[in-house]
Amino acid sequence: MFPHRKKRIFVLFGHPDKTASSSAFADSYEHGARDAGHEVKRINISDLAFDPILHKGYKVIQELEPDLKTVQEAFTWANHIVIFYPSWWSTMPALLKGMFDRMWLPYFAFHFNHNGFGWTRLMKRKSARVVVTSDSHPLLARMLFGDTTNEIKKGILWFAGISPVRIHKIGPMKGATAERRTLWAKELYRLGRRGA
Repeated sequence: MFPHRKKRIFVLFGHPDKTASSSAFADSYEHGARDAGHEVKRINISDLAFDPILHKGYKVIQELEPDLKTVQEAFTWANHIVIFYPSWWSTMPALLKGMFDRMWLPYFAFHFNHNGFGWTRLMKRKSARVVVTSDSHPLLARMLFGDTTNEIKKGILWFAGISPVRIHKIGPMKGATAERRTLWAKELYRLGRRGA
């Protein structure tokens, strides 16, 4: 087997509480990636200081706080992005969505063509994995609510040119045994080693 190509990996833990039990999954992925020799940058969204609200929509672009510029720099630096977040009401936490609302801007992630048709994706040649934890079983949630990751997969990442975007759902978290959580963590460690 050929060795995996070393990557620049940006790990974003999107849970507002960095002590949440799912942080162990981000830790496992990060450790696996580092152990395999990949370059890794890790940001916990709870450590960032920024206003997640677009007070004027996009009529007026609010100046980015230094922490949001740091997140932008990590996206630009990486060739593989891994985002962890819990599914709350079938979507990402408001703080994570607010981060994208604020910093996923024209001339950073994309720009619309001047002729009014289409857009240019500025995040090409990057891949991503999105790890979503849930108290529901992923298959049951899919049957009841449909694809709840379309927003992050297509509306945000694919829109900017990031492809492929692989979705990894973990659940049910509620009532999961320590043994089950360990198995999930080991799986993410292996993915981290592969840079996948």
